[in-house]
Amino acid sequence: MAWTLTEDLDDYLTIAGGFLRSRPVQNTIQLVALDSLRARGPSVFGDVAPLFGWWQPAAGPVTAALMHTPPYPVLLTRLPANSAGDLAEALAGRGRQLPGVNAEHGDAEAFAAAWSGLTCAGWREFRRSRLFQLGQLTPPDPPPPGAARVASAADRGVLEPWLDAFRLELADLGEPGSGMVEDRISYGGLTLWEAGGAAVSLAGCSRPAEGVVRVGPVYTPRDHRGHGYGGAVTTAVSQAALDAGAAHVVLFTNLANPTSNALYQRLGYQPVEDRVVLEFER
Repeated sequence: MAWTLTEDLDDYLTIAGGFLRSRPVQNTIQLVALDSLRARGPSVFGDVAPLFGWWQPAAGPVTAALMHTPPYPVLLTRLPANSAGDLAEALAGRGRQLPGVNAEHGDAEAFAAAWSGLTCAGWREFRRSRLFQLGQLTPPDPPPPGAARVASAADRGVLEPWLDAFRLELADLGEPGSGMVEDRISYGGLTLWEAGGAAVSLAGCSRPAEGVVRVGPVYTPRDHRGHGYGGAVTTAVSQAALDAGAAHVVLFTNLANPTSNALYQRLGYQPVEDRVVLEFER
């Protein structure tokens, strides 16, 4: 048994695609990113070529997969027992520079320990997140004033600074590639909540990937918080995804933010699994 690494997207989809599609909710990040790579090309996330990999026992099916799209951390599915060290060696052998790892907690720590042993890089916990899946959508009652509308190119003056502010608050390890706003607008992937004639909150969503739509980002400027706008715009985006035929609607929350975790559960989202991002320090 061994890890196979490749920069060939078609090979990855042929060999590991079935494994990823077998758990579309849990693998939503990979599946959405793979659709973006197919639609927009290998430089959609940055200038460094993406790297893919899978673990496949001899005469058996693929049981784990990875994707690294710099500048983001390497993204892992659940790992087979005792495979993290082999993966770290394979990636180090390719000269891969990793800002961190995104995985289930135990797998992330096993990989980080192996990576640290090979590269002398320190590591620390950067963020814990929880994946939620929508059950029965429960809109806020009473709803806040205002209404939702799909954003257009005319809203870029609002969208771009708000998304920049969201990323600063999130303090993500990577920056999105160019053209993200244009791409989201092209398929109606950004929605604004308007009240009193002005935009007060924002929610995005991914394209469907294997029947799964992922909600996010959700952002309300500080001056407009505490009025229920975030819950309202999240409800609007979630309902739109269901109306468009999504089999599953999901989102991720930062576990350090109890307010948003409680909000999404009130709206009908139910926890699926937790993940952690560990940052590597040179």
